[in-house]
Amino acid sequence: MSAMLPKNMGTVDRAVRFALGIGLLAIAFTGPQTPWGYLGFIPLLTAAIGSCPLYTMLGFSTCGVPKRP
Repeated sequence: MSAMLPKNMGTVDRAVRFALGIGLLAIAFTGPQTPWGYLGFIPLLTAAIGSCPLYTMLGFSTCGVPKRP
């Protein structure tokens, strides 16, 4: 992956973001039906890519430590 989008999200982080994204999108179609629910695309996209731009800017990562041979 490029240096612009390094993989910096672990499996649990990605799963939580996926669930949060689905929940927010559900708000856009059910419940109060506000446009704010469309913000759910952001966590869905970052979960799919495996990279969070905010984590990159802050130098943070939830990925496990790579194993050395």
